[in-house]
Amino acid sequence: MRRRDFLGASCAAGVVAAGGAAAGAEAPAGAAKEFLELRLYHYEPGAMRKRLDDFLALAVPAWNRLGIQPVGAFAMTDEKTPGIFVLLPHKTADSAVTSEQRLLADAEFAKAAAAFLDPPKAEPTFKRVETWLMLAFDGVPKVEVPTKKETRVFQLRTYESHSAAKALKKIEMFNAGGEIDLFRRVAMPPVFFGQTLYGSKMPNLTYMLGFDDEAAQKAAWARFLAHPDWNKLKNDPQYKDTVSTITNLILEPTAYSQI
Repeated sequence: MRRRDFLGASCAAGVVAAGGAAAGAEAPAGAAKEFLELRLYHYEPGAMRKRLDDFLALAVPAWNRLGIQPVGAFAMTDEKTPGIFVLLPHKTADSAVTSEQRLLADAEFAKAAAAFLDPPKAEPTFKRVETWLMLAFDGVPKVEVPTKKETRVFQLRTYESHSAAKALKKIEMFNAGGEIDLFRRVAMPPVFFGQTLYGSKMPNLTYMLGFDDEAAQKAAWARFLAHPDWNKLKNDPQYKDTVSTITNLILEPTAYSQI
């Protein structure tokens, strides 16, 4: 076995082991849980944003050819921290581990994106990329596309916990506790729910919701917070102190996003 293949297989095995141990309960029959790769591309406003958009617009169909779909691409609504989130759902851990080398091996993409893959130092395609690898929740085993309205907005939320045990308990609250089900009932449809296996600020979970527009997002949260099932769930002592820090972002889809 070649060294590169050996390293890729070893990394994939490690991801499977970590995911299996952390996730706990099995996914429903016929609903194998996806591995979710979430990237954050940082850029400088102006010409670099245009280069990054052009690059990602070429990458999306190439990722699709690798079996990675639907690909989500979402821009910050606040330009104070310019960045584009890219969501890549993988059917297997090996797909996540090898996606970059397989993308670069795609001849059609490599030719079309050559200027962006090896740009001049003074004109980079992006500044840097942050990456998180997550395992989908039992309650949302695969990425969903809740709306395609032109006015749609997305909410990306990360819940950090002060211990691994509490992080798992919060995941249980969403799955077995019924919080995801309540989200659906009050019209807060998920795009994904993921337990972070590798990334920053661990232990944590991250999820994304999709809404037809900003008004629908605000109305849905008002229904959720006032719902008696939520009041009962949040006061259940077994779920006390499961979240220590929440990061909340409102995002808008890019022109090339498939979500």
